Amino acid sequence: MGLRIIFAGSGEFGMPTLTALHANHEIVQVFSQPDRPAGRGRKLAPTPISQFALDHNLPLARTADINQEPLPPADLMIVIAFGQKISEAVANHARFGSVNLHSSQLPKYRGAAPINWAILDGETETGNSIIRLAQRMDAGSILAMSTLPIGETETAGELHDRLANDGAPLMLHTIQQLASGTARETGQDESQASKASKLSRESSKIDWHKPADEIARQIRGMYPWPGCRVRLVDPSDKELARLMLVRACPTPLSGPLGGQINEDGTVAASANSIEILEIQPEGKRPMPLTAYRNGHPWPQGARLESLA
Repeated sequence: MGLRIIFAGSGEFGMPTLTALHANHEIVQVFSQPDRPAGRGRKLAPTPISQFALDHNLPLARTADINQEPLPPADLMIVIAFGQKISEAVANHARFGSVNLHSSQLPKYRGAAPINWAILDGETETGNSIIRLAQRMDAGSILAMSTLPIGETETAGELHDRLANDGAPLMLHTIQQLASGTARETGQDESQASKASKLSRESSKIDWHKPADEIARQIRGMYPWPGCRVRLVDPSDKELARLMLVRACPTPLSGPLGGQINEDGTVAASANSIEILEIQPEGKRPMPLTAYRNGHPWPQGARLESLA
């Protein structure tokens, strides 16, 4: 028999888990953030979690403070990418308490942007952690953990989706262990804790004097948000295009000036160059650079200037 679940979440990351929970357990309440302006018209739009609840006729509360909301009887509360501080009383409301799915192998990368920072720091693998909800951020005891490799040219958006899908079976297995009394909890080693601070548009500005491998990781780790946005400027200072860089890798070639396009189409950096593999022209979909160059200039001597 399925458990009675309270689900608290807002972002896309929780969607695969909520879908799996809906198929295997009873969702007695969904909490999500209030609707917010979205799109060009800035019309109010529900979060992805709210939309799922509406589509499946689940009890839904769109709230700015879950701690002020009435809670139905429940066996377990599951929190994923919710964005609110949850009081100890609310966390302990359900029979088995509350658990959180976090997209890193804790205690590494506690905080708002663990997926991005795993790529930015050059990690070769990451994973999900299911932890007890604690009053200190991402510091609860660990109930389960998974491991996923990070692709050499994988973007943060792609890794986000893989981790989101990985989280669903991990959560179902953990729920089974909690219900059967076989779950085991392990405290986090505080000496190994690190933070994954929130990103901003300012953090996406590229310093072309940095090493090529670091810039390539920045491009991948910042896509799709905040995104490394650049102006393509020709040698006469004429702006040719505005682009978002999606995917890149370092190359052993070198160039004379950081940010300048070399004869072979790579972009010079400190200590080698960067091969831009994929871009997103302003207002358009991502495409391989080879496809972009079929109809747009990418001349030698032009340069890429970062935009905040």
